[in-house]
Amino acid sequence: MKKFEEKTYESETIYKGKIIQLDIDSVTLPDGNTSKRELIRHPGAVAVIALTDEGKMVCVEQYRKPMEKSIIEIPAGKLEPGEDPKTCALRELEEETGYTSEDLEFVTSFYTSPGFADEIVHLYFTDNLQPMVEQPDGDDDEFVERMEVSVEEAEILEKEERIHDAKTSYAIMYLKLRNR
Repeated sequence: MKKFEEKTYESETIYKGKIIQLDIDSVTLPDGNTSKRELIRHPGAVAVIALTDEGKMVCVEQYRKPMEKSIIEIPAGKLEPGEDPKTCALRELEEETGYTSEDLEFVTSFYTSPGFADEIVHLYFTDNLQPMVEQPDGDDDEFVERMEVSVEEAEILEKEERIHDAKTSYAIMYLKLRNR
C-alpha cells in the first residue's frame, strides 16, 4: 500500500472535452472514511527553454482566456495521444517560433496542479537554434507573437505580471542557475 493512499471505489466522468476530462472520484481515505475528489485529466504537455546565439530566451505572447489577458510564455503545447514528448517539443518550438533545433536536452518534468489535475509538463532546453526556411503554419485557433528577451528583461516582465505562469518562471530560474 502507498503511504496515505486513497482508494477509488467509484468514478464518474462529468465532462470530456478536446483538451480535458473532469472526473468525480469517490474514495476511501487512509482512516476508512470516504470523500469525493474532483479531478482534471489532461494528456500532458511540453515546454521549451530556447536560447538564441545572443543568449536571449525565445518566448511567445498570446491571449489566455482563463486569465482574460495576454501573457508572455516559453513555447509550449499539448501532447497528442501516444506522442513522444521530445517530438512534441520540437513541433511546438517550430510552430510557435519559426526556429528548429537538432539538440533538445531534457531538463525535468513537473505536475502543474497536483491537488486537482494530472497534467504533467516535460521541459526541454536548447541553445542550438536554426531559423526555419519555411515558416510552419500554427494552430488555426492560436494567435502568437514571438519575442526574444534577456533573463533580466524576463525578470522585469515577471514583476509586471506579463510573465505570469509557472513554466516560464521555472525557465527563468533555470537560466539564472545555469549561468552561475
